[in-house]
Amino acid sequence: MARRVGPATAKKLAKLGVESALDLLYLAPRRLQVWDQLTDLGELNEGDQITFIADVIDAQVRTMKARRGAMLTVTLQTDSGSLSATFFAKHSGALTYHRKNLVPGQRLMFAGKISQYRGQWQLTHPTYDDASELSEAEVASRAAKPVPIYPAVAGLPSWAIARAVDTILETLKPGEIPEVFPDKDRKSHDLSTTLEALRDLHHPASENTWLAAKRRLAWDEALITQSALALARVGANSRPAPVLSPKTGGVHDALRGQLPWELTSAQSTVLKQLDATIGKDHPMQTLLQGDVGSGKTIVALLAMCRAVDANYQAALLAPTEVLAAQHARTLRSLLGRLANGGTLLAQDGPSTSVELLTGSANAAEKRRVLARLASGEPLIVVGTHALLSENVQIPSLGLVVVDEQHRFGVAQRDTLRERGELTPHVLVMTATPIPRTVAMTVFGDLDVEVLESRPAGRAEVSTFLVPAENQRWMGRVWERAAEEIKGGGHVYVVCPRIDADTVEDGETYEGAAESLASVEATLAKLTQLPILSGYKIGSLHGRMSATEKDEAMADFQNGKTPIMVSTTVIEVGVDDPQATMMIILDAQQFGLSQLHQLRGRIGRGNRAGICMAVMRATESPISAQRLSAFAETTDGFILAEKDLELRAEGDVLGHNQAGYHSGLKFLKVRHHGELIRQARKIATQLVEADPKLEEHPQLKAAIELRLNEAEQANLLRA
Repeated sequence: MARRVGPATAKKLAKLGVESALDLLYLAPRRLQVWDQLTDLGELNEGDQITFIADVIDAQVRTMKARRGAMLTVTLQTDSGSLSATFFAKHSGALTYHRKNLVPGQRLMFAGKISQYRGQWQLTHPTYDDASELSEAEVASRAAKPVPIYPAVAGLPSWAIARAVDTILETLKPGEIPEVFPDKDRKSHDLSTTLEALRDLHHPASENTWLAAKRRLAWDEALITQSALALARVGANSRPAPVLSPKTGGVHDALRGQLPWELTSAQSTVLKQLDATIGKDHPMQTLLQGDVGSGKTIVALLAMCRAVDANYQAALLAPTEVLAAQHARTLRSLLGRLANGGTLLAQDGPSTSVELLTGSANAAEKRRVLARLASGEPLIVVGTHALLSENVQIPSLGLVVVDEQHRFGVAQRDTLRERGELTPHVLVMTATPIPRTVAMTVFGDLDVEVLESRPAGRAEVSTFLVPAENQRWMGRVWERAAEEIKGGGHVYVVCPRIDADTVEDGETYEGAAESLASVEATLAKLTQLPILSGYKIGSLHGRMSATEKDEAMADFQNGKTPIMVSTTVIEVGVDDPQATMMIILDAQQFGLSQLHQLRGRIGRGNRAGICMAVMRATESPISAQRLSAFAETTDGFILAEKDLELRAEGDVLGHNQAGYHSGLKFLKVRHHGELIRQARKIATQLVEADPKLEEHPQLKAAIELRLNEAEQANLLRA
């Protein structure tokens, strides 16, 4: 690209992530500047929006005296007289960009609102563009057409980027840009060619033309992405998998027979579908999503029992040691006597065992668990990332359950699947409901099952917003906590920080101010409150050892420390039926899904729960909307849609799935749901009819061209 736009320009474009001519073509203008017709400067009125051509006569930067900061004053000369343009900044360095572009001798087109200052006409922070080489006709033409404004970088203003784009665009010929849509599909949806869309993107005749071009390019991204995901599904289905057929009288039937409650209809429906899928000889890839408390754990356990009954092993992968240990305890509790397999307590009849493997386990325990796994003995193992280590051998792995998938990268999810001749089935669980358009785009290689109801007997949770500045209300919060404890309840107090310097796994939206609540400071404060005297207060955070975490949770659950001051380490999976109250300090610091997950730790028994979200005053309207939505409903699916509405696209598709879709520029899952659905349908039909896309070389080329190697490896992992 450097040979076409010049090495200096290429180096500056690289700061925008533009490394190739193709990157430059797909660099979308961030907005359009609609220049009005040139203004007659002889007839000005205060507040008019004007557009004019002027020469820069002088430009001076000075430090302001009345208030902190600096200002750049530019003297402009037009055919009708002179006027000035003024730019303000916190310091002179912030004016460097304008100072370099507004130098004496430059001829530019300006647009802005005119006002008078000390009897002189001036504009404050006007928009400007190069006009040094434009004829009068070209000026009139430019004034009549919208001008794309690109995301500029230092030393490379928008108009310079536009020239670089034109350098590439003007030399393109039909066929040089892959046309991913088969003609019949493109014509049936009344779509222009990709090349036409790129030209309209950079040289739109109107704003509608520009918006249509962006939507047309979103179609391309949707089809490329969905085709890659369809290829991944076909690739996975081509590999052999263990057949986990139902076994009468096995551990699965025994467990189901001893459950003290009836499964919900949703659980029964999902289990029936899972049984049918894992009973086939190609690997299941299913995303099981359900709201907090919908009963995903028992569904996963029953599926793992199917693997054990078929003489295979099952693994449950959890993101943290706290959650892994919690899962192991829960599974053993649900299995009861059925979990005594391989021990002296084993009884006649079906049985299995649940092993736990984490990084902090002692050497002797690790050797014991690793030996049992390597033997191929049918059992269930729960573990953290330690399960992914190369020295872990699980030769008879039939089913992998991944809990809270968003905590793992795509490659990590598949590590356990690639170690044997047979590819194990995969069940991905999430308690963070995912809008369908996101599921299709981020988890498009997975089938989706949904648990839409909660088990009977689960208590309701009421949520209240508490202004941190209202001392009377804050006093009542701690009084209410004491009342819960007197009634036999347990209370979580969640903080965004461990101490004054450390934020642990929080979605910090409002900036990490030193005054944010921390575990250490809050623990010290609560121990001094008279209303809580007599109650022992515990703490839990990520810097504690596994043993310390286990002891802290055990003390909380048995009531020894009925108040737990914690970070978000308790966000998922931690289960204490006696926990009836949660106080979230600095709630404005957390994302909506994270708030919902935290709230899900209470009301897990038969007693109603209460959640107090303590918030500081914020100028962010989105933060206020997020907290209002949190207080209004406990329905995770409603909150997921609201979260999608409020969050930036990069948050939706960015780090959650490492390696997925980082290159999406035009496709917006918040707005293009129907487009994604139609693209998925087209992609599925294309790939089913032509699994290697041999009849669609341009689509295949586009997948290879538009997705980098890491993205392809993840999307096409078979």
